[in-house]
Amino acid sequence: MQLSRMYVEQLNRESAATRRTVERVPQGHNDWKPHEKSMTLGYLAGLVASMPGWAEFMIERDELDLSHPSADRFKTKVVESRAELLKILDDGLAKSRRALEATTDEHLQKPWRFLMSGQVLFEAPRYIALNEKLFCHMAHHRGQLTVYLRLNEARVPAIYGPSADEMHA
Repeated sequence: MQLSRMYVEQLNRESAATRRTVERVPQGHNDWKPHEKSMTLGYLAGLVASMPGWAEFMIERDELDLSHPSADRFKTKVVESRAELLKILDDGLAKSRRALEATTDEHLQKPWRFLMSGQVLFEAPRYIALNEKLFCHMAHHRGQLTVYLRLNEARVPAIYGPSADEMHA
């Protein structure tokens, strides 16, 4: 199986779980956070909604320096409504699917770098970057978001198995 096909399938599976999570983000709680060192709910929800779109820039760009002005369009945005979060998710998914479907295994083996102020924080072949910096990272923050949902009395969706809110008798 081609790597690109595998990643499209994984993106589809993971984005379904991400959608179920984002659909439950309580509106009007963007500034809430469980601890002073934690991200706000609004920022975390924006991050989770935008992450499925990361495959596009990881395929189409050789690097991303988050401190460079050209990276502003890739930075997480806090939005006011669930509908806006879902639009970010859908737009990013469409772009990432197109990029994945158009790429080759050869391209996925070329290096990709993540930088901050010119300092390399991560460098690996794209297929590793997609796995670690997109899919694993997305699962981590989506899990974090489910804890925020629980602490805000929102229903937690089933992701990799049932949740206490979706147990079937």
